[in-house]
Formats: sequence, C-alpha cells, structure tokens
Amino acid sequence: MEESPAYQWNSKRILVVEDDESSAFILGDMLKNTGAVIEYSTGGQEAVDFIRSHPDTDLILMDIHLPGMDGFTATRKIKAIAKNVVIIAQTAYAYSVDYQEAARAGCDGFLTKPINPSLLLEKLNSYLA
Repeated sequence: MEESPAYQWNSKRILVVEDDESSAFILGDMLKNTGAVIEYSTGGQEAVDFIRSHPDTDLILMDIHLPGMDGFTATRKIKAIAKNVVIIAQTAYAYSVDYQEAARAGCDGFLTKPINPSLLLEKLNSYLA
C-alpha cells in the first residue's frame, strides 16, 4: 500500500513567483506530493496578470527581489484584486527592513532562502488546511 502524503491540498492552487528557474524547480519539487495545483510566474507583473485571471488562487510564494516589478509592489496589486489570497514572501536577503516592508505590502508570512522543506510545508499547511 502506498503511503499517503502528509499534506493533502487537492483542491488548492499555489502560485510560485520566482525569477530563478532552479529555485522555482526546487520549490515545485517540495510541493509536488501535496496534491495542490502548482503554477509558476517569473515576475511581478506576470503574477498580477495571473491573479486577474485566477482570483481563486489560494496561496502565493512571492520572491521579493524580482526584475521589473518587485514582490512588494506585486503583493500590493494582488491584494487589491484578491484580498483573501495568502501571500508568503520569500527572499535570500533576510534583512529586518524586508520583513517590515513585506508586512506593510500585505504579505501574510515570510520565509528565508534556502527554504527548509519541512518548514515550508508546515507554514503552508497552517494557511491551507
């Protein structure tokens, strides 16, 4: 008998906003056994456009340092479209100013890269369960 995954988010949609292809792949790999639909965006404006057409998205993993529109600006615009979507900021630069700006922009949580898979799943489960 196959062991069931610890997290079952079969009806959930998660958007990974990440301009680094290998980081996006790693995040997708961490989430692959959850049953969630995983979508990808490489930039802030692309993420905003995605949410316009998919306002029922449940959670966004938002890289903060993106080319063009940064993650803070994208978060503000997304929250204006879909105020209930959960947005978790993620960055390799864990400066206190980033935490503060993420909260002001409307982020619901914050993760520092490299992201621990167990911590990621626990944090997401607290919003998706």
